Amino acid sequence: MKTAIIVLFALALIMSGAIANTAHAQAPPFSPPTNLSAANGAEPGTVQLTWDPVAGAPYYHIGWVAMPNVRAALADDRPWHEAFRTVAIENTGQSGYTVSHLVPGVEYRFIVGITQDRFRHPQEWSRWTEPLTLNAGPPVCPTGQITPADRAATLSRLMRNADEFEYAVGKHGGSLTLATTSGPLTFNLALSNDASSNAVLGYLFEGLTQTSWLTDRVEPSLAESWERSDDGLTWTFLLRDDVRWHDGTPFTAHDVDFTFNRIIYNDDFRAYARDVFTSAWQERRMTVTALDDHTVVFVLPTPFAPFLRAMATPIYPKHILEPRVNDGTFAETWNIDADPTSVIGTGPFTIASYRPGERVVLNRNPDYWLKDDAGDSLPYLDQIVRIIVPNADASLALFRAGQTDIYGVPGQEFAELAALQQEENFTIHRQGPGFGTTFLTFNMNPGANPDTGEPYVAPEKLNWFQNRQFRQAVAHVIDKETIIEEVQHGLGYPQWSSISPAAGEFHNPNVRRYEYDIDRAKAILDEMGWVDNDGDGIREDDAGNPIEFTLATARESTQGQKIGAIIHRGLNDAGIGATYEFQGFGQLVGRLTYSYDWEAMTIGFSGESDPYSGIALWHSNANLHLWHPNQPQPATDWEAEIDDLYIKASQELDHERRVELYHQAQAIAAENVPLIYTTLGERLTAVRDVFGNTTPTLYGLWDTRYLYRTD
Repeated sequence: MKTAIIVLFALALIMSGAIANTAHAQAPPFSPPTNLSAANGAEPGTVQLTWDPVAGAPYYHIGWVAMPNVRAALADDRPWHEAFRTVAIENTGQSGYTVSHLVPGVEYRFIVGITQDRFRHPQEWSRWTEPLTLNAGPPVCPTGQITPADRAATLSRLMRNADEFEYAVGKHGGSLTLATTSGPLTFNLALSNDASSNAVLGYLFEGLTQTSWLTDRVEPSLAESWERSDDGLTWTFLLRDDVRWHDGTPFTAHDVDFTFNRIIYNDDFRAYARDVFTSAWQERRMTVTALDDHTVVFVLPTPFAPFLRAMATPIYPKHILEPRVNDGTFAETWNIDADPTSVIGTGPFTIASYRPGERVVLNRNPDYWLKDDAGDSLPYLDQIVRIIVPNADASLALFRAGQTDIYGVPGQEFAELAALQQEENFTIHRQGPGFGTTFLTFNMNPGANPDTGEPYVAPEKLNWFQNRQFRQAVAHVIDKETIIEEVQHGLGYPQWSSISPAAGEFHNPNVRRYEYDIDRAKAILDEMGWVDNDGDGIREDDAGNPIEFTLATARESTQGQKIGAIIHRGLNDAGIGATYEFQGFGQLVGRLTYSYDWEAMTIGFSGESDPYSGIALWHSNANLHLWHPNQPQPATDWEAEIDDLYIKASQELDHERRVELYHQAQAIAAENVPLIYTTLGERLTAVRDVFGNTTPTLYGLWDTRYLYRTD
């Protein structure tokens, strides 16, 4: 009773405005806005705030609390402001703001203040709004099958699944069989930059940490525990003492030391993990030192917010690879022609065989270090088989024939397959939008082939592609609603920002949007003076060159080809000529990252919940900065701004400040459109009803180590 009275009294004080200040109050105060009101927004999980505009200081601070979180904090004798969230926005005279990523069905209250410092809370706030319980709002995709209420229900269910899941003790034996449209391009994970290779090698290699497929929280892996110094610069990891490489050699801290100092930081070749650690510190390097067999110390140049996530970077065997590094042959080690059984990791599976164009077979590692609650060794499965097929149609045929256990369901097939779930013994799991992105991009690389001297891109085309107005015009020809309706059959989400909405607070929903508008695209091109002078339907640039280019996409993706066809149609409608070509996924990756001989491409980029995972794409000196990679200095002011924001965000330990920095980066990217986004499909996965320890969450369906067959 006493606790309840205290909670109610504290809530009354909070909501009355008597408790308005949080940490970092700033003087002198600015008078807060008046007449603040809150209403449900047009999309689920959003609230539209309005207030009387205030002149004077440059930033508004919007704050809110979810009342269940406040009550829970006070009941547990924790500070109520642990539930307090804020965002800072520039004061441009606006009288409102849309708060997003809230939970439908939950009661919220809001306040707003104004201040001179983006990163300090106001000294005075407005009064709290009246309680507002979020509802689903009106549909935003009236032609599709996903309504806002449906999206909200999916999110709520996925969060509940993660909270309620508990591992069962399974049984050993059996296999998981799946189909993929591309096989590995290399067995050297350190030098791999493609999803197909990484998907296979991810079963073999592990990092010091991992992220939970249930909660996305960082968990121990090869490291048993760690400690951080007060200044955030020194990290000491205690490693497990029961881990062995696949050949039986003990795993030690010297493997960690070797991985970072001799592979990741080696200047003789480009390990892709290097961008993770060097971009943030502008080529300054952390020191990595093995103190003994089971202790390793990292000393960072500056604080690094995603450091523990970055420690999921794979660790490699010193006793196998050090001779290759020493004699200069590491770049040729474990290439695609190597014996796959020679690839040595610590992971739960080993490669048993690889037949190019046919299949990859992985066998259980009988000496894997992880145990279940009964003390039995994991993984449970004996084998994973990845069948390589030419396209998605072949993948569907194998699944319908009962020859595979899992199938990624395109939106256009959802209705048909959903009706067959009981008859064919599978369940389709829905997981909302993924963390990845799909886009159209242009080659803006001004360099030349070192062997031939020929420019990567013809000069007149480079002039088009580097022109921001041209890219903005092209952005207006992307018919997202048609893609969602015709290709994804309503099971999709329009994408406007460089960070997926699946990333929650990090996603900026208020970036510039380029709605489908052929007339607007034409008007922009007309303003540039790029018009059709000869009446052939294709515009010419200032020098009279017809504006035509080649648009490439992966032949393995039927859905990608359909999206490309819609883009192709929009380009032609705007008077832009495009020759549409299909190539193998491996060829596209090679052209993007090695030969640079491409003009325009539709492709996707995988992502994670922490936006720093995208620094290899967004930092100008990174190899995966697709439109102009490996820049010694940023080629444009806006690229320099994004570089700076990503670096600052990586070093910022305050979560709210990190969110704001990534929001700024997204706004700049949207204004300059180096990547022109299409849509995000609903993640739909059909799984045979013969597996235990599965549940759909925002981050996955299972941990393969715990997966077992129930048949």
